[in-house]
Amino acid sequence: MYGSPVAEAPVIREPLHAPIAHLVRGGVIEGIHYGSVVVLDADGRVELQLGDIEAAFYPRSALKPVQAVAMVRAGLPLDGELLSLTAASHSGEERHLAGTRRILELAGVTEDDLGNIPDLPYDPVVRDDWIREGRPPSRIAQNCSGKHAAMLYTCKLNGWPLEDYLDPSHPLQQAIAEIVEDLTGQAIARVTVDGCGAPLFSVSLHGLARAAARITTAPAGTPEARVADAVREHAEMASGSGRDVAALMRAVPGLLAKDGFEGVQVAALPDGRAVAVKIADGASRARIPVAAAALARAGVDPAALTEFAGEPLLGGGEPVGNVRPVRALDPVAHQTCA
Repeated sequence: MYGSPVAEAPVIREPLHAPIAHLVRGGVIEGIHYGSVVVLDADGRVELQLGDIEAAFYPRSALKPVQAVAMVRAGLPLDGELLSLTAASHSGEERHLAGTRRILELAGVTEDDLGNIPDLPYDPVVRDDWIREGRPPSRIAQNCSGKHAAMLYTCKLNGWPLEDYLDPSHPLQQAIAEIVEDLTGQAIARVTVDGCGAPLFSVSLHGLARAAARITTAPAGTPEARVADAVREHAEMASGSGRDVAALMRAVPGLLAKDGFEGVQVAALPDGRAVAVKIADGASRARIPVAAAALARAGVDPAALTEFAGEPLLGGGEPVGNVRPVRALDPVAHQTCA
């Protein structure tokens, strides 16, 4: 429908992951994080690949910017903070709850209409405050509530039923699936249920990076550009105070970045350079260091990425090591070899 050729679905198989980060303690490799990494150049060509970038996998919340684009294409009129919240895995701060309530108000629905699961806020500090105050889990506090509120709003605008909006056969989810295939350039391999209860679409890591690049390179005013602008300009609304993905967007001008559970990270620059990372064991500690190294390989100034080297490993309370991306991700080593 939108003019982009769609390739066959990625193959469902055991991914052929490779070592992408070392856990180094006292100069000795104590552990190895396996995974896959893809770096695309500004023309969409694969500049670097490690592991298996073509196997089917679940992007988890890293797919939310694509879902937000689909809703804007379907008529969702949000911009700014509220559109950023639509693509968010938020921390459950008061600004996130207020924004979700505002979307529900615009849609003429209530929190009871949300279909996501009740949960406590994602941010540990905010969550601890909730527990001390005796506040129970709620749908609005769950980190995907902004997306779900926007889904309800999109349904209301199109006259689609609300009660089954999470069914994969619902017109909303069919519209989202169509845009997932359009932006990734490939058919969906499988549909399952994400942690929040929404349909989750399986694509490839390569396809995820391609989708992010298509969002950041879209002409001004398009649904893609509106989503990219909203998330970049309101990075903490799409995540939260102190979240690494927001800090990454602040550190690299024009960068669109989105994380996902189970060690997924995608990021793209306005010129189309993009990276996508999947940590095989789902460890978040390797996600940002590997993504930062991949961005450096894509040409981002390494000096802008120094704060994303990863948390130090402690021994007796003192730093004795860290998580280090493998040498193939080192831009200096790459230039030396070239």
